[in-house]
Amino acid sequence: MADVVEVLVPGGKANPGPPLGPALGPLGINIKKVVDEINNKTKDYNGMTVPVKVIVDASRNFTVEVGTPPTSALVLSELKLEKGSGTPNTNFIGSLTIEQAIKVAQMKRDAMLSYTLKNAVKEVAGTCVSLGVMIEGKKPKEFIAEVNAGKYDDKLSE
Repeated sequence: MADVVEVLVPGGKANPGPPLGPALGPLGINIKKVVDEINNKTKDYNGMTVPVKVIVDASRNFTVEVGTPPTSALVLSELKLEKGSGTPNTNFIGSLTIEQAIKVAQMKRDAMLSYTLKNAVKEVAGTCVSLGVMIEGKKPKEFIAEVNAGKYDDKLSE
């Protein structure tokens, strides 16, 4: 029976402290090796929080699976911002281009429920609502209405 530990760690900067150390300690594996492997696999996500799954089998061998960062982290990364707006409906902190929204949607595509790129971009726009981020200079809900109307079909065709 394999034990599974799922944690969110800062990309490339995991350490043996909480939440990782206390979760892995009782499993009897070398925590430093696990942390080193996590940091190696997440170094491309520097500055973002990344979901990581550590699977430990009965003979104390481990494998590390790295997920993609949350959509909100990818959006903020595209805009080079630290955090979203405290008042997202009134205070907008930036604006994504349609190309950036498509890029984020493609990065998250495997984890999304959308069947089409068009719907995946609308999911990204939904995340932008709660972050206080505009898309193409418009409020996310206006952008979604334009996507539904077919304004960006040339860019969203697969």
